[in-house]
This record gives sequence, structure tokens and C-alpha cells, in this order.
Amino acid sequence: MKFIGPHVSISGGVENAPVNAAAFGATGFALFTKNQRQWSAPPISAQSAEKFKENCRKYGFTPDSILPHDSYLINLGQPDESKRANAVRAFTDELQRCSLLGLTMLNFHPGSHLKLVSEAEGCRIIADSVRRALQEVPGVKAVFENTAGQGSNLGYSFEQLAVMLEMVDMPDRCGVCIDSCHAFAAGYDLASDEGFEKCFAEFDRLIGMEYLCGMHLNDAKGGLAGHLDRHAPLGKGTIGMAFFEKVAKDRRFDNIPLILETPDESLWQSEISTLLKIASE
Repeated sequence: MKFIGPHVSISGGVENAPVNAAAFGATGFALFTKNQRQWSAPPISAQSAEKFKENCRKYGFTPDSILPHDSYLINLGQPDESKRANAVRAFTDELQRCSLLGLTMLNFHPGSHLKLVSEAEGCRIIADSVRRALQEVPGVKAVFENTAGQGSNLGYSFEQLAVMLEMVDMPDRCGVCIDSCHAFAAGYDLASDEGFEKCFAEFDRLIGMEYLCGMHLNDAKGGLAGHLDRHAPLGKGTIGMAFFEKVAKDRRFDNIPLILETPDESLWQSEISTLLKIASE
């Protein structure tokens, strides 16, 4: 089955996320478990957590169809030890919030070295930060998201992701989410048939398809290898609709969240229905 849906609002309470996703005809969804623009947030109440689970059951969303995202403020690659400790605490809290909601994955951007250390040292710092947080919270996977390679952000290549996964050394507790816009911006040619096959063959060789826990389906506003993290609606960017059609048809991408982070909410319902229709053909 294809789990396809958008990153939905939690306005009014996290329990509203499944309701909001169902309104778009989604079979999966993403969410922040708190205001992502703030470091701290009130704990999720037991009542809200139970209502969230109830609404998931009501609308047919299982934990493997939901991919929560942590706050963009968290930098697990922060070279400064005291600041990194704050980031690890915040990430641990995000894992705990997922656990309370009965969710089994947390998607995150690996982090940035801020040009204060080498990329290799930055990867080591990120891996150490992830391991420390995972040791505090059982049952939730840390899902690394590839980046566009802008600035000092790490995780823009499958090689870097593979290195960090190996350094964490908790294979049952880690996975990867491939963002199509980020991958294209980092130099993976998803716009061509040859590039599509080469990309996922390389992912399988370096990391393993068994580690693919989700995807972000976003077209791109920038060119190949341009390192521009700007999303476009499906089929209206430089990647093109053929890529998303291939993902919808490919059984390798069944039973993982395929999340739209496309910029025009008014198109979400049609984007979802189009992909689900292609997947069912």
C-alpha cells in the first residue's frame, strides 16, 4: 500500500493532525509534535495523546504511515559542547513526544558543522548526538533526512549518511528519509530514467533499501546540483512529474510514508489523489 499525504497542521492540538490529513484524502501524513519555531513546549497531555491515537484509528492511520519531523532549530552537529547538549536534550524530548503518541519514527535534518570543524568531524558529532538521544528513548527510530548541501549542512550525500549510520551503530534504531528536492539539488539526477535507477542503486549499495523509512516528494525550483532547497508543486519544477509517477508505481516504496512538502496547499488533495490513482493502476 502507498502511504501518501502532506505535512499537516497541529493547530488546536496534536490530536487534530489525523483529522486534517484525512480531509485531504491522505493515507499517511507528517507533523510536528510541537511548535517547531520554539525550543520548548508544554508536554503533550495524556488526554491529547489518547485522542491522537483514537483519531488515527478512526481514519486508518497506522504508525508506519506517519513520519513526524523534529524542530528545525535543533542542530545535532553543533561543535560547541554546551550548545550541543541543549540540542541533544531537545532531540531527546522530540523522541519522547513521539513515543507518547505511539509513533515509531522521528525524521530530522542531520545537522551543520557551521564551518567550525571538518565535515568528517561534523558527521562524528552528529552520530554521537543521535546515539546519546536514542539511548534515552526506546522504541522510536531516528530517521536521517538527506539535505541539499547548502551552507554547512551535512548529509547531502548517501556516503555521508552511510558514515553517520555506521557511527551510530544502532541499526535497528536508525533509518533514512530521501527528500527528492534535496537529492536533486545535491546532484542526484532524478529527472531522467537513468538517473532514477542510478540513484536508488547507489542508495542500496551504500546504505541498503531496508533503511529507507520514508520519502519527501517535492519538485524543485532550482537546477540539478544547484544546492537550492526550494520546493515546487509536483510536476511544476525541474524534476518533473515522471519521477513522482515512477515512485507511485514502484513497489520498493510501498508501506513507507511518502510525504508532500509542496508549497501550494490548495493542490495537496489533487496531488495525493493523482499519486494514489497511479499507484493503483
